[in-house]
Amino acid sequence: MGKKVMSIFGTRPAAIKMAPLLLGMERREGLESVCCVTGQHREILDPVLRLFHIQPQFDLNVMEPGQSLSVLTSRVLAGLEPALERAKPDFILVHGDTASTLAGALAGFYHQIPVGHVEAGLRTGNRYAPFPEEVNRTLVSHIASVHFCPTAVNRGNLRREGVEQDVYVTGNTVIDAIQSIVEKDIPFTDPCLQGLNYDSRKVLLVTCHRRENYGAPMERIFSALRALAERYPEVELVYPMHPAPAVRRPAERLLGGHPRIHLLEPLDVQEMYRLLRRCYMVLSDSGGLQEEAPSLGKPVLVLREDTERPEAVEAGTVKLAGTQGERILSLASELIESPPAYSRMAKAVNPYGDGQACGRILDGVEFYLGLRDRPPGQFSPSSSL
Repeated sequence: MGKKVMSIFGTRPAAIKMAPLLLGMERREGLESVCCVTGQHREILDPVLRLFHIQPQFDLNVMEPGQSLSVLTSRVLAGLEPALERAKPDFILVHGDTASTLAGALAGFYHQIPVGHVEAGLRTGNRYAPFPEEVNRTLVSHIASVHFCPTAVNRGNLRREGVEQDVYVTGNTVIDAIQSIVEKDIPFTDPCLQGLNYDSRKVLLVTCHRRENYGAPMERIFSALRALAERYPEVELVYPMHPAPAVRRPAERLLGGHPRIHLLEPLDVQEMYRLLRRCYMVLSDSGGLQEEAPSLGKPVLVLREDTERPEAVEAGTVKLAGTQGERILSLASELIESPPAYSRMAKAVNPYGDGQACGRILDGVEFYLGLRDRPPGQFSPSSSL
């Protein structure tokens, strides 16, 4: 048997980004893959596992309604104890910046198992935005033994914090995932999405769910979105709502009842990527969509005051719209009214990957474990053109 690598994750975005890595690991003779899901996103995690045919060996199933971050993190940490004792992995992979990520890295440290951090080095410089992710990922960077950074900017962030050993620039695995599952001309399963005319209408994909936007910021965002729909008759807004009551209540109150605003249940991964491919542009406070949408040529307006993905701003694939209604309306209006402004964003080079990130990460894992002689190659956007 090869070296045993346990991947620990619990949210839908992490599952999407880790899935091609797990599938790639199965093709590496020197590695034995063990999957542990925490169940942090229960209802929306499981469809991703089914899509990629991933059968976890361990499922902590920690999620309960209304539990605090403290309770969630402690339950993941406690649940990992027997899983690690039973599996006895040689290496642990965690992804990103969730409670599952922090607890997984900490559990590995407590058991003196080396940890590899996928999507390492993202920073806003504001510990409360995004909350609690900024502190989670910073702490993991000082626990992990190997760091897989999507971009050179992320590597620079780690260097400024004194993290310089075993740091690799790999690109982001979400580009690998998109390339493996986006299919052209496949009908939507949702009748609302199937009924939209993507050629004659401007379909705007909206996501909004971040904790730091709860309350007044989210209400300003939703009010601006409704004003946008009322200003432009050719615009259709599609908003797959997050299940959190703090999101749904204001969304239904401020966006509901408009004939061209479509409030949907969360979409499965394939449906979401079909919509992403067909839509006109994206307005989102999501981190992942800042990486995913540009790979399909879609401009993104980021509904946050800060972003840990400044590469996209510099490349021109995204703009930071913030949470003030006037700025959101202004930037969105420019993209709706000005073909040159839209084209500049749609045709900008995506700085996040070439679809080969998983191979580089697995090369890095094998190099750390002594299974290969040379470290992995490094990704740069210019090399992917």
